[in-house]
Amino acid sequence: MKKMLFGLFGVALLALSSTGCITTVDGHKSAGVPFRKDSITSRYQIPVEQVFNAAKEVLAGEKGGLGVLESENRVNNSLVAKVNTRKVFIRITEVEPNISEIVVQVRTDSGWSDVDWAAEIDKQIALRLRL
Repeated sequence: MKKMLFGLFGVALLALSSTGCITTVDGHKSAGVPFRKDSITSRYQIPVEQVFNAAKEVLAGEKGGLGVLESENRVNNSLVAKVNTRKVFIRITEVEPNISEIVVQVRTDSGWSDVDWAAEIDKQIALRLRL
């Protein structure tokens, strides 16, 4: 009886410790599973404004965007979108003049990370910048 009680307590403790809050790249908090890689970071020798416009086009452009743009913040250069039932967070920062850093973070509805989609979105933005 004691073994079963301790086993049940251990399972409950494990379930509670594996879920929690994560910080998104745009500075907000969201429910999710922490301690997992969920973002891709890239740097380009292109001004922030051009990278921001390319990211916006990839997420919700008229020429075949991947999803729906939910919010756009020009103050901290961040975007939030919904792509295939996944939440996409993008933030662009200026590292040096004409050098931009972009962080793409993707989470599923249940809070799990999706690095494959983050890499695909990052690749689409890079392709859009080279055109």
